[in-house]
This record gives sequence, structure tokens and C-alpha cells, in this order.
Amino acid sequence: MKQTILKVVAVLLALAVVFPAFAGGAKEPVKQSGPVTIDLWYGAAVTEAGAPPADWFVIQEVKEKLNIDLKVTALPSSPTDQDVKINAAGAGNSLPDLFMVNRPILLKLIDQGLVAEVDSMYAMMPERTKTHYDAASIQHTTVDGKSYGLADPGAVSGNEGVLIRKDWLDKLGLSVPKTTDDFMKVMKAFTYNDPDGNGKNDTYGFGAFLEINALEGGLGRRLEPIMSAFGVSGTWSMDKKTAGLNVLRPEYFEALTYVKAMCDEGVIDPNWLAYKKDDFRAAWKQGRFGIMREQNAAFAAQNNYKPFDDNFPNGEWIVIDPPVGPKGYSAVGPRDQGYRIYAVSQKAADAGKLPAIASLLEWMATDGFYKLGWGVEGVNFVLDADGIPVVDGIAKENQWSEGNNITLTQLRNMVFVNSDIELAARYPTYVCSNSGKTMSALTVLREMQAKDWVICTGGGAMPTPNADLKRFWEQGVLEFLTGKRSLTKANWDAWVAEFKAMGGEDWNNAGLEYAKANALLY
Repeated sequence: MKQTILKVVAVLLALAVVFPAFAGGAKEPVKQSGPVTIDLWYGAAVTEAGAPPADWFVIQEVKEKLNIDLKVTALPSSPTDQDVKINAAGAGNSLPDLFMVNRPILLKLIDQGLVAEVDSMYAMMPERTKTHYDAASIQHTTVDGKSYGLADPGAVSGNEGVLIRKDWLDKLGLSVPKTTDDFMKVMKAFTYNDPDGNGKNDTYGFGAFLEINALEGGLGRRLEPIMSAFGVSGTWSMDKKTAGLNVLRPEYFEALTYVKAMCDEGVIDPNWLAYKKDDFRAAWKQGRFGIMREQNAAFAAQNNYKPFDDNFPNGEWIVIDPPVGPKGYSAVGPRDQGYRIYAVSQKAADAGKLPAIASLLEWMATDGFYKLGWGVEGVNFVLDADGIPVVDGIAKENQWSEGNNITLTQLRNMVFVNSDIELAARYPTYVCSNSGKTMSALTVLREMQAKDWVICTGGGAMPTPNADLKRFWEQGVLEFLTGKRSLTKANWDAWVAEFKAMGGEDWNNAGLEYAKANALLY
């Protein structure tokens, strides 16, 4: 990854010498000497809405400002049909100039020599590179040290975090915990020292429920900050040094030992094994526990936070760093960032189109951002005082999200990167009616994303176990935590051996093979 970043920096410096405009981060794209046709196959934002109109203002502006004749074609809505279309075009050496593609198909096209290296393009589009691509996204499309695709972030990731009742800490004179030892001390105090001051023994240190998925197996998402403190974040390790199922690593036993201590000490809400998601969320709003991992909007969106604010107007949750374990590990959990990849055909590169494609993408990220995202300012939207697109004063039939106007923004996935401008409408700032506190789920999101995570790109798509093996794993760890099995090293080793014999070793090997074939290890 470091070599890739250094290579991009070197290209930037070289271009700064040859083209001084790049040194100042100029937003104006370089005009081409003649018309350049660019065929673009895009993934539609709303597949059922249809293609942009024939007189789409974007086509006109791109031709006038960039000297580009843009031809756009929507890919099929079905991922399978998308793959068929792209594979067929590859087989006939008729791939378009620029096209959306998933990673497995991209890797095949790379092997066939049908897609171009795009390392030089990052320097040609400085603003887009700054706002759309980072080391992780470049690494996602890098094979043998060369980047073959432009990867934009997909759905919002890193939108959960560790929260703690600061008012409880203040009441008990405690500092924000940092290590696993600190967390245990605070959890005990929250459980036994009456942090809410009601004179009742009705609070617990930690709250959770079983939320198990492919990325976060075993004990699931809510316990990930604890598991991560011992270096076993998520179902899979994607690190080349430790790659494979985390349950097979010795650190998994250490993590279980800590969780078992939480159970034995009574500091975890004893209902955690019975809770469903709604029960868990009702419990923290009722003041039942003081530490949890929660999602930003489930915590801070106005309707979700209101019951807590009504019950505890002086209550306060804050986002904190996940615990640091005895060997220095710390993470909220695994982070599987999805990406939308656009590739450039080798045929387009051979025709000298890379600069024109870079100019198009740079325009999309700058002058074209609002146009592709919301339509024409003053016609389909207006900007509020904070630069957020709104429809105040816009006739309903002209609003960007209404009727045929949806076709005007079918390419918005090529400019959206989950920026504050995009998310502000989804996560508005508000004032709590009871306590008067100002809250924003967007602010909370950014705080959560800034914490330590274990990058596990592609982890959610790894091979899954059969039903019997999955049940054996999930039931087994709970039997150790609840005392049905004694959690000793010998008993754990015997369980791991049985897990392997039941198919765990084959599952591990299949996962490693898949990860290597899809270049997911880092």
C-alpha cells in the first residue's frame, strides 16, 4: 500500500513540473484539442426510472466545456445480468471506454489484458482524487503494484461505535476507560455503585444482544469491541500474517476468557442472550446499562434519541475509543467498505483517452457535483445557507426527486461519496425538546468513523459455513460463556479440534483460497 501511495505522489510531483496548474490543485480540467467520444456504461441510481433524456443538460455542458461527446448506457439492474453484459463485451473486445464493474469481474479482465492501468489518472484529477479515493480504495483495485480501477465508496461504513454514559462517569468520579482493565473497573462500578443514584440495584456495565452476520460471526457485532481488543476482530482476519478464521487463533480463547469474566462478574446485562434488537434499544433508553456498541442513527437520530432524552434529560452518552487489550490491539470491529468501481478499457487507453476520461471525472467531482446529484440549481433544487440542496420554493413537479426528474440524476452514484453535503438531509441537526441539547447523527457518525477499525474489505462476501458448522460454533462459544462447558485451555483446544473435524478446517481453507483469488488479503 505504501508503494502505491508513493507512486501516486511521484506522479503528482512529475505533473506539477510539466503542468504547473496541477501544483495549485486547479479545478479547471484541461481542454482537449478535438472532440473525444467517451462511451460510459453506468450503474443507474434508480434502475426503474429510465435513462436520462436525449437533451440532458449534462451531455450539452460536457460537450461545451470539456469537448467530450459523452454516450451513456445503463447497465442492467441485475448484478448477474451486468456481469453477463460485461463478460460478453470483453470476449468480443468491445468494452466501452469507461464502465462500472464488480471486483471479481475486474480481476478476470485484468488477467485478460482488457483493462488499463489508471495510476496516472489520479494526478490528472486532483480534486476527485482528494475527495473520492484514498489508500484503501486504491489498494482495492491494485494488482501487482498497479491500480486498474477507480473505486468510490459505496454504502456508509464505520457507522457504529462504543458509547458510554458520561453522566454516570461523572457521578462516580471516574475517567473514560482506555484499557480492558479500565473497562472492567468501570463496568463493575456501573453495576454495583448505583450510577443513576436511584438507590436500586438495577444497572449494568455493558449491554449487548446477539447480532450475528457473515462479517461478525460467533458472538456478533455488539461484542466486537471486546473481541477486537484481543486481535480477533470479525469472522476473518484478512491480514496476510494471520489470515484465516479468527476462531482458530489462540487470541480467540483470550477474548472469550475476558467475556466470560464479564458474565461471571455480573457486569453485562444478563438479558443479553434473550434480547432482540428492539429490546436492546429499549433497554439503553431506559437507563439499564452504561456501555454499548451502537449505530449512529439508532442512537442519535431525533426519534430514536427522544425516549432517552425524555427519561434522562441530564443523561449524556459520548463516543469513546474502543478498549485497548493487553497486546495493544484496539478496534470498534471489522470494517468492510463496499466500493463502486469504474474501469477504463485498454482499448480506450491505447486510443489516448485517459486524459479526457480524467477531465470528465474531475468535472463530475467539481462543477458537475450538484448537477449530477440534484439537477439544475434554481430549477430542481436550491442551496440553503449551509450549501445543502433543498427544494424550498421549488414547484413539486420540478423537484429533483419527483417523477421524470429522477432520470436527471441517474449518474449520481458517480459523484456521491457519503460527504456531509449528501448526508446532512438524512441526518439533520436538531435540538432536544426536553434537555435542550443539540444533537446530530452526522456528527456522531464522523466521530465513530474516526475511531480505530480493522479493515476487512470483502470480508462480508467470504465463504460461509454450512448450517451444522455454524450452529456448532455459535452454540459452542455460548456454552463456554454460560458455564455449560468449563472454559479451560484444554477444553477449548478440544472444541477447536472438533470444530475443524466438522468442517471448520475445510471452511478456513476455502476462505483463504477465495481471499487469495480475489486479492483481498493485505
